[in-house]
Amino acid sequence: MEGGPATVLVVDDSRTKRYLLVSWLSRAGFTVLEAETGGEALARVGVDPIDLVVLDVRLPDLSGFEVCERIKAAHPAIPVIHVSAHAVDVVDRAQGLTRGADAYLAEPIEPEELVATAHAVLRYYWARQRAELLAERLLGLADTTVAMHSAPNFARLLEAAAAGAAQIFKSPAAVIAETFDGDCVAGIAGGPGGTVTLVPWLVDDSGVPIGTTVRVDDPAGWGLVDWPAGDTVTVAATRLREDRPPLYVVVPTATQTARTPVLVQLAQAVASAVEAQRSFDEEHRIAVTLQRSLLPRRIPEINGLDLAVRYEPASAQTEVGGDFYELVMLDGHLLLAIGDVAGHSLHAATVMAELRHAVRAYAVEGHQPGEILERVNELMRTLLPTELATICLLLLHPPTGRVRLASAGHLPPVLSLDGKVEFVQHSAPLLGVRAQRPPDLEFVLPVGATLVFYTDGLIERRDTTIDDGLAALAAAAGRIDDDLDRFCERLLVELAPPEIQDDVAVVALRRR
Repeated sequence: MEGGPATVLVVDDSRTKRYLLVSWLSRAGFTVLEAETGGEALARVGVDPIDLVVLDVRLPDLSGFEVCERIKAAHPAIPVIHVSAHAVDVVDRAQGLTRGADAYLAEPIEPEELVATAHAVLRYYWARQRAELLAERLLGLADTTVAMHSAPNFARLLEAAAAGAAQIFKSPAAVIAETFDGDCVAGIAGGPGGTVTLVPWLVDDSGVPIGTTVRVDDPAGWGLVDWPAGDTVTVAATRLREDRPPLYVVVPTATQTARTPVLVQLAQAVASAVEAQRSFDEEHRIAVTLQRSLLPRRIPEINGLDLAVRYEPASAQTEVGGDFYELVMLDGHLLLAIGDVAGHSLHAATVMAELRHAVRAYAVEGHQPGEILERVNELMRTLLPTELATICLLLLHPPTGRVRLASAGHLPPVLSLDGKVEFVQHSAPLLGVRAQRPPDLEFVLPVGATLVFYTDGLIERRDTTIDDGLAALAAAAGRIDDDLDRFCERLLVELAPPEIQDDVAVVALRRR
């Protein structure tokens, strides 16, 4: 019998008839329980693991028809066989079957007929159990796959995988995978709905072929959780590529059936999600390295000016963008530039590098900010026709504080002096489009004034408007710290989210 001997509940108020039914079923290999009344039968069905009910139609407290209906209402899959020595006509049999019974035997009953009928209804019961189990596990697999691919980083992915495995198989589970940095980590779930913990774990990867293999192991070799006593563990190992380490999904062997190969599908889904996360981590690392290598290595020291910068790349779960800044002294003037290339990818970071070098080259030629932006715009429209970018460019003469400023669609810098805050507006089209540009903005930066340049990652949020972000920035910038580095750090703490969703660049200068 499937999964071991089936358990049959015999319900009959006649001790003699109950004895015969129990004897026949026991000799046929069934595990048999007994009940004398309908109430006792209903109580046992709610507690004991019962696979089949053999139910007399006439009981002292309830009719067998009513008992059958109540069993089916609570446990629709449990098969019920009616037996009766009195309700034997067509109307009785029709009523029994209509009210939920799976078979109806009229006495006298032959032992072979009872056993054959029991096997017949159990075949359907077991098939339905298999189908329901498979449907439940496939639904869990789908939910787990979505959770893994929605995970913001490798740790959350592994937690989702372990929690999903425990929920799918209603058991302890462990998922072991290697990070992009080569650290082997195990996600451990003690059971469905439980807390998932991550611990380092080493696995011998030798001999694991490409594809998915399943083996049964001694649980002592996978001492990650308290596995069920007396059982082995089944391990699904998946390797997608020769140059990638395999990953493992480990569950108790008792949870596995030959006709529900969900463990293999789960291991393959985890491997796919891990590979996607590894590829993203790799691109993110390259982009961050590229960005940092192209940003100024040091801030120039200038008499009469304080300078401070903060640059924070997006968190590991988001793509790197094209934010950049520049600080360099040219012919006695400070060149300050800050910009943002549209898009988030390694490509955006490379476009950022081209724009930064172009700005520096045209500045070295001696052009004013507006002319520099005109030339950079022509360069973009010729060589990078599908790209867009914003930039704000400033030339400052430190001794006099004279400023020439030009913007190309960038957010306005903030000027703070004696607690008063204003945005330095210079509306102009962004880079990458053909349009008339306004003349440079010229003014004198007062002594003691602080000018703050920034990219949109500092103020933009999905749940607020840009006006709300600018208002928050104005409020934060109005409280000036004596130390400009501490001031920039406070802006990030107060305005940027804990897990930065976009690159953030902040450049602040103060005239002493």
